[in-house]
Amino acid sequence: MDSTSIFRLDAKVAIVTGASSGIGAHLAEVLAGAGAQVVLAARRKEKLDSIIESMGASASGFQCDVTKDSDLQNLVEYTMNRFGKIDICVNNAGISDPAPAEKESPQRFRAIMAVNLESVFVLSQLVGRVMLEAGEGSIVNVSSIAGLLASGQIPQASYAASKAAVVNLTRELAAQWARRGVRVNAIAPGWFPSEMTHDMFDDPRGQDFIRKRCPMGRTGELSELDGALLLLASGAGSYITGETIVIDGGWSII
Repeated sequence: MDSTSIFRLDAKVAIVTGASSGIGAHLAEVLAGAGAQVVLAARRKEKLDSIIESMGASASGFQCDVTKDSDLQNLVEYTMNRFGKIDICVNNAGISDPAPAEKESPQRFRAIMAVNLESVFVLSQLVGRVMLEAGEGSIVNVSSIAGLLASGQIPQASYAASKAAVVNLTRELAAQWARRGVRVNAIAPGWFPSEMTHDMFDDPRGQDFIRKRCPMGRTGELSELDGALLLLASGAGSYITGETIVIDGGWSII
């Protein structure tokens, strides 16, 4: 028996938000590599088109602003019209704008919550209805270690609050939908290369900060997210729901 076959996603249909670069683009490629048809959603059409071209026939794109409910509704309708089902949804879109809490404007706080939290609920609700009717499905939310512990040295109250809320939203949706066949889980990455983290990665002082704080003494490689994603998205994780898998080189254990 091929024990790896339980991680396959052949004939599955997946949506990935924030998929035009970084972690989102990588997660989309992983799902496609496991056999899924993937709809990549993002605001930046040129970047999205470039990723889709590199992925080939397993990928299609949809220009989408996750803060607009109508865009999310259109994304779900597009996917259903094209493929007739949605098996997997990865809520990855996110933004950050570090600033001391006393200087962060309420408007900016709300804007970050709209992308990082509110859109996760709205899209989860929309795909959840499809999955509940089908009696199966998997939602994977992308949180962060910033949602599990305070950073302080990199002040970002809005980001930390939004990612912490994603963790408990994951639990709540999982609890509500578990008996109806829909699993909801999350991953919480530590320091991985992305547009959001490029300032830290490009600065030798940032690299040094990460190496000294992380028990493994290094940043993460994007490929190190693959196993957790495929576990949660596939039949391999059929008895896992409401969990947040932390992938951070040990950052959160000390």
